[in-house]
Amino acid sequence: MDWKDFTWTREPAAVTMAGEQLKVTTNPQTDLWQKTYYHFINDNAPVLTTAVADDFFTLTVKTTFTDSHTRFDQCGVVLYQDSENWLKASTEYETATMQHLGSVVTNGGYSDWATQEISGDVKTMWYRLSRRQTDFRLEASVDGQHFQQLRIAHLAAATGVVNVGVYACSPENSSFEAGFSDLMIGECIWAANDGQVPNM
Repeated sequence: MDWKDFTWTREPAAVTMAGEQLKVTTNPQTDLWQKTYYHFINDNAPVLTTAVADDFFTLTVKTTFTDSHTRFDQCGVVLYQDSENWLKASTEYETATMQHLGSVVTNGGYSDWATQEISGDVKTMWYRLSRRQTDFRLEASVDGQHFQQLRIAHLAAATGVVNVGVYACSPENSSFEAGFSDLMIGECIWAANDGQVPNM
């Protein structure tokens, strides 16, 4: 994939592209969130996506965030249909010793948030976003080889063409440089269900 085939929904403070390397400098007070619990609506994070029509695919990308330093500084993978329908997975800075590896799914203007604590020493994370029609699987890996499932989710608005890519933001009064590389969109590696028979 070539980053030049991607389009900004909102541009960051600064961006550089060199081959397969993308570096993004975030704007302060930028985020993606809709209503749930916090009651605010934040929809101003820089989002860089490309349109994919295939009903079955997997996107893989490596993120680097050695520069993150303020609570909630984050970068990761995203599927962004519109302000009220999207999903993301990212690593969010908390303290020098702890971060949150998390994911958010937003359906019809309401977000959820699932997290797990990871060491503050982690400075790179690989993500895989797989699509099977309107269902999605998010996975993460520290080495790009061994992936762990973060969640399976349904996105009601993800019919037909979907917009997938990367994002970075700083919800508080901060700015940092996020790196993205090793981007690939290819055949869906999330196999069809071969377990319990669906209800008929």
